[in-house]
Amino acid sequence: MRARMRGKTRLKPRADRAALPPAFSAGVALLGVVAALTACAGQSHVRSGVGQSLPHTISGVVSNAVGPVAGAIVQVQGTPNQTTTRSDGAFTLHGQGLGGNRVVTVTAWAEDHFVGWVSLDPANPVWQAGGAGVQITLKPLYTVDNTAYKWFTFEGVSGSASCGICHREYEEWQADAHAQSAVNPRFITMYRGTNVAGQPGQPTRLTAHGQALPPDPSQPYYGPGFRLDNPDRAGNCATCHTPVAANTPNDKNCAWSGCHTSATAERAQTANGLNLQGIMPVGLMGIGEEGVACEFCHKVGNVILDPATKLPYPDMPGILSMKLYRPPEGQQLFFGTLVDVSRRVSYLPLQSQSAFCAPCHFGVIGGVVGNGMVSGGALVYNSYGEWLNSAWSDPQTGKTCQNCHMPAADTVYTVFPEKGGIQRDYVTYHQHTMRGVSDLTLMWSAVTLTSTATRQGDALQVNVQVTNDKTGHNVPTDQPMRSVMLVVEVSGPEGRPVSLQRGPTLPDWTGNYAGQPGRAFAQVLRDEWTGETPTAAMWRDTTVVEDTRLAPFAASASNFTFALPAGRPATVKVRLIYRRAFQQLAQQKGWNDPDITMAEQVIAVEQ
Repeated sequence: MRARMRGKTRLKPRADRAALPPAFSAGVALLGVVAALTACAGQSHVRSGVGQSLPHTISGVVSNAVGPVAGAIVQVQGTPNQTTTRSDGAFTLHGQGLGGNRVVTVTAWAEDHFVGWVSLDPANPVWQAGGAGVQITLKPLYTVDNTAYKWFTFEGVSGSASCGICHREYEEWQADAHAQSAVNPRFITMYRGTNVAGQPGQPTRLTAHGQALPPDPSQPYYGPGFRLDNPDRAGNCATCHTPVAANTPNDKNCAWSGCHTSATAERAQTANGLNLQGIMPVGLMGIGEEGVACEFCHKVGNVILDPATKLPYPDMPGILSMKLYRPPEGQQLFFGTLVDVSRRVSYLPLQSQSAFCAPCHFGVIGGVVGNGMVSGGALVYNSYGEWLNSAWSDPQTGKTCQNCHMPAADTVYTVFPEKGGIQRDYVTYHQHTMRGVSDLTLMWSAVTLTSTATRQGDALQVNVQVTNDKTGHNVPTDQPMRSVMLVVEVSGPEGRPVSLQRGPTLPDWTGNYAGQPGRAFAQVLRDEWTGETPTAAMWRDTTVVEDTRLAPFAASASNFTFALPAGRPATVKVRLIYRRAFQQLAQQKGWNDPDITMAEQVIAVEQ
C-alpha cells in the first residue's frame, strides 16, 4: 500500500507491479474510466470579503466567442446546486453555496467547450446596485489532435505516476488490468510466439501453396505466436494494448493497423515519416510500458461507431475508433465526469456510458458487419456487442459496463484533500481497479448455480442449472481461449467416485477435467491452416466450431444419472470453474494462472 504522510505521497515504482494479481487482458477486458482527472491544486479559492456578503440569489449569462450559449450547465462549485442556461444564455442560481462572506466559484460547461468559471468575491462591485451580474465565457475545445504531444509531467514526475501525486485513483489503476496490458505475460507470449521464459517457438512453415504445416514434433513447441506467422508485420495489437506507444495520427490507420510488411512499408513511406510497418506493442519503455495509461483515457473525447450497427467498424480496434484531444503546445485538457472543476477540463458524459468501452471490447479480425451481424472473419472480442444486444443496455432498467466494473468508491474526493481537493458528498466517485476476473467478489456474483440430487431406485439423479443472470455479456467473454467448466462429482462414503450412467461429459480440451461429468462453456475456434481445435491464434483464418457460452439471462440445464445403490450415502459436489486459457496452451506457454471457482455447492445424500 502507498504510505501517505501529510503533504507527501509515496508512489509505488513500476518495477513493483510484478507483485500485483494477474491481469485480465484488455484486448480482452477492457472496461471504461469515469472519475474526473484534474490538476490537483487550486480547484477552489476561499477568502473573506470585507464587510459584505454574497446574495443568496445570483443571475448571469454564459457566452462564448459567438454569443450567448443555451443549455449550458451552471453549478456552484462544491455543491449540487446546478441549473441550465435559457435560450438567451441567462441563468439564475439560488440557495446552497451562496450567501455569506466567502469567495464562491461558479462553473459553466457546454458541449464541445472547456469548463468555464468565475470566482465571486463579496467585495466585488458586481454585487452592488446596478451590477452586470455574473459573466462566464466558455472557450471551445481545439479541434486538431496534436500527435507530437508529450504525455503529462507534474512536479518532475511523468506518466501515470504524475496523476498519483494528487489523485487517489492512481493506486487503484496500478492494480488494474488496463495498467498491465503491455506487460501481461499471456499477451506478450502470444504476440511473440515464445513461452514465459522467452524461448522462441517454431517459425511457421508453409507449403508451396501457402498452407501452414503442423509443428515439428521433434522440436520444442511453445504454442502459436503472431510474430512467428508474421515476422515482418507489427499487427494491430498496439491499438488496444499500448495506445500511448507512438505519437502517430490515429485517423490514418496504416501504422496502427500494422497491415504493411517491411517491404511495402518502405515503398509507401510518406513525407511525414509515418511508421507504416506498424507499431510494436512489446519491448516498450516509459509511458509505453504503462499500457492503457491514466491520461490516455482522459484524452478520449469521443468514440467512432457505425450508426447502423452502433458498433465500431471492423478492423478498427482501440485507438482507431477514438477521437483524441492531445493538446497543442501551451494548452492542456482532461475529460472527466465533474462539471464543477475549475481547471483545464471538459465534462464528458460519455465516460459514464458503455460506448466508451466499445473500441477495445469489440473486435472483428477480417470480415464485415452488416445489419448487426458479422459475416466472415472471427468475432473475437464482443463484450460490448453482447451487452448492446441484451436487456442490460436498456437505459431505464439496465446497467452500464461502468456500473459493474467501476462500482462506487467509498470516498468523497478524487484529489487528496491535502492537495487542495474538494470533498463532494453528492458525487459518486468510482473505483479504478476496473474489476475483472482477478476480483473474486465479482466472479462469485457473476452467475447463479442451482443443483438438486434425488434418489431414483439404484440411481442418483443430479440436476444442475447455470444462469447468467448478473452479467451484462456472455460468460465467458472476449478472448476466445477462455472457458468456464461445470464439473459434477459424486463420491461414496469412502471417497471413491460414483460412476456416471447418463449425462454430458467434459471435452478433451478441458485437460485434467476431460471425460468427467459436466459441461463446458466456450467459443471454440478451428485453425483452418493446421486444423488445430481449439485454437487461440485468432489472427489466422479461423472458423467458429461451437459457441456454448451463456448469453445474458440465458440458462443451461444439465441432467446427470449416477449409479448409486439404495442405502448407500453419497456426496455431490458441483463446481463452476473459470479458466483463462485452454490447459494445453497454458502448458505450452508456461502460464500458471490458477483456476477460479465461480460457484460451488455440496449436497449430502443420506442413506
